[in-house]
Amino acid sequence: MYQKILDKLLNKKIAILGFGKEGLSTYNFIRKYSDMHLTIIDKNDVSGKIDDDNVTIIYGDDYLEHLDGYDYVIKSPGVITKDIDVTGIPFTSELELLLEFHKSHTVGITATKGKSTTTTLCYAIFKDQGLDAYLLGNIGTPIFDDIEKFSEDTWAIVEMSALQLEFTDHSPRIAAILNLYQDHLDHAGTVEHYHANKLNIFKYQSEDDDMIYCSDIEPLNSYINDKYKARKHTVSLCDKADIYLDGDLVYMDGDVVFDTSKPYNLLGEHNVRNIMVCLMIAKIMNFDMDKVVETVRNFKPLEHRIELVGTFKGITFYNDSISTTPESTIMAINALKNIDTLIFGGMDRGIDYSKLINLLEKGTIRNLIGMPTTGYKIIDSIKNNDINTYKIEKLEDAVSLAKEITSPGNICILSPAASSYEYFKNFEEKGKAFKKLVKED
Repeated sequence: MYQKILDKLLNKKIAILGFGKEGLSTYNFIRKYSDMHLTIIDKNDVSGKIDDDNVTIIYGDDYLEHLDGYDYVIKSPGVITKDIDVTGIPFTSELELLLEFHKSHTVGITATKGKSTTTTLCYAIFKDQGLDAYLLGNIGTPIFDDIEKFSEDTWAIVEMSALQLEFTDHSPRIAAILNLYQDHLDHAGTVEHYHANKLNIFKYQSEDDDMIYCSDIEPLNSYINDKYKARKHTVSLCDKADIYLDGDLVYMDGDVVFDTSKPYNLLGEHNVRNIMVCLMIAKIMNFDMDKVVETVRNFKPLEHRIELVGTFKGITFYNDSISTTPESTIMAINALKNIDTLIFGGMDRGIDYSKLINLLEKGTIRNLIGMPTTGYKIIDSIKNNDINTYKIEKLEDAVSLAKEITSPGNICILSPAASSYEYFKNFEEKGKAFKKLVKED
């Protein structure tokens, strides 16, 4: 299959836009088969990453002004183009090329939150059914890293971000959107543009494809209409749908397919919805459902997602650094009992925090430790005098304070409700730092 991609790209005038992990993957893939001239365009000088005389490197603050004159501009998802006119620029990407030539065996999953867990669980289900499958995309593995291993029967299970979907003209054979909230407004510009990018996962499907969406989630449900051609499959926690939750039981086609009262490892109502999406994908694939349920029950949560760090001096600590939106922090709060201390806050991206503030105002959590910038703003909005509020600048001081004020037998959780970019490279770095501080005496 990869030969079809090479046939499209070789002997063309190619620019690789963005030279992070995915850009380097694209470069290595092309260079393995051709010494053709390539242009690399990045904000930073990336010449130290490669030793290649047949490459032109364009960099600097005006790097996005040099996108004309190419047959294809292979864009990395981390490059933000909202401030330039993209009309006429021949963008493609690793994801677009995969979908163009391997759509029939691609499952795409997107969402504001929950897509990594759901995509990884879906991948585990495919592997446990004995299929040749690869876990790819926004979860951290560039598509071209494994593309040469694909046969026509290989399944690509791909986590798709809004930035990856922005310039696609193809959609996967099976596509799912779990939810849509406010996020990445610093990248997308508006929430409408961000949501439109996500919805591209359905846009180019045909009548022979399948689309899955959570019909109890707004505004996602409102977006779905007759313009989408694929077979529609609905998922709901509160209403009758193609797969739905009634009490402890998950029903599909009138039959119980999962019992939430029996042991499994994914905490929270939101993860029940994620499981239901995977069960629907399994039904579409005509999988052995008993084996699917076994996979679901054995599946372990991913790092930084309501992750149990441990119990120290009677206090149980959870790392939920992945929660960079108010909705995901609300989900974490609702998933756990006995939260006594919440550590939160991060970069201000113009997101509405009213729902989280209303929840915190109810006083179910006794101690609120807010960190810059959004944490300080939320603390200033809390009017319940029975809640202890603290403004702390550094994570090490926040953890130290949490150890002092959290009552033994209760929980302290880091769930930022904002991105970590002001003080940390990403949520993974923040989560690892939190776990290290928790374990220190």
